[in-house]
Amino acid sequence: MFAVTKAMLPLIRKSEAGRIVNMSSGLGSLTQQSDPENEFYHNKILLYNASKTAVNALTVHFAYELKDTPVKVNSADPGFTATDLNGFQGTRTVEQAATIVVDLATLPDDGPTGGFFDENGELPW
Repeated sequence: MFAVTKAMLPLIRKSEAGRIVNMSSGLGSLTQQSDPENEFYHNKILLYNASKTAVNALTVHFAYELKDTPVKVNSADPGFTATDLNGFQGTRTVEQAATIVVDLATLPDDGPTGGFFDENGELPW
């Protein structure tokens, strides 16, 4: 993700409304993963969760790097989506998951940057 983003930055910077949407997960939220009341608290998949936490950290850093530009950088949590990764056990369709991705990719000029979102709003890091 880091290498691809860095490679694409020269083109994204030329855009009047560049958007970077990083695919994360609620399992990458340290707040949610440390909350016994969270529905996914017991999903301790170390490498997956750590990689998504790293995605969120890179989102914060790229948003900072691009703070004086029109580019918006955010992380998206598509929810527990039925894909090959989970043997299609997810409870959400790909179409449902895409909602937040499309929303973040089409943010208005005054939209947020450096955040973590699902379709219901901002999520805790």
